Amino acid sequence: MARYKTIDTRPRFLALDLAAQLLPGTFEHALNHLLDHEIDLSGFDARFNNDDTGASAYPPGMLLKGVLLAYSRGIVASRAIERACREHVTFIALSGDSCPHFTTIAAFVSGLGELIGKVFQQVLLICDAQGLIGREMFAIDGVKLPGNASKERSGTRAEFQHQAQKMHAAVQRMLERHRQADVDDAQPCLRAGQTRRIEQLHREARRIREWLAEHPEDRQGSRGALRKSNRTDNDSAKMAASKGVISKATPVWPRWTPSTR
Repeated sequence: MARYKTIDTRPRFLALDLAAQLLPGTFEHALNHLLDHEIDLSGFDARFNNDDTGASAYPPGMLLKGVLLAYSRGIVASRAIERACREHVTFIALSGDSCPHFTTIAAFVSGLGELIGKVFQQVLLICDAQGLIGREMFAIDGVKLPGNASKERSGTRAEFQHQAQKMHAAVQRMLERHRQADVDDAQPCLRAGQTRRIEQLHREARRIREWLAEHPEDRQGSRGALRKSNRTDNDSAKMAASKGVISKATPVWPRWTPSTR
């Protein structure tokens, strides 16, 4: 019988280079660079009156990184973001191993929503144009970001403005979900969501196994080429459309009945 090494995922102390955890070409790497070097965050400075007295505040850029990365992972509750900044290495790297309390995160989102929305809009438009935002990201209770801007680099100013407006609206919905989650204390909902996603993975894996067992061979085309199968309707066909190729399910024609007139 084969023997394998034991993979131990229990907690441990590790010496890490935090900056090395942000791999080039990832959303978190772009997020870190944009908020540190490209996007003006000076508008946040006027909201802090601790120049001479009072404790130092968390840099707005750091809080923005944690919140927007959390949104990209489907996390919209301040308690969950605090936990991620304490336990998840990517969040730890972005925050510089700072762990803001959930009340700090909640107050930041509630009190600076307008400024945050404008910054998020810029980040998302830039990252979307670079193809760094996929379908699996920002899946927050049905909030959908506009289509990939990289496919729409040619257009009029009005079209680009429309794209920006749609992105702004999506960001505002995310922020509102965050505020509402803090009011409702979303911890039980987050646990329920995790369980639901695991169940969905289990069902999809089972469906694929069952389909493969029922269809042991590929379908052959008229000239010997392999035909692609559709797991939902294996008899469906494809048809050309103005925006590409779409799947056309086998039609079910209505039964004809003679007119009574």
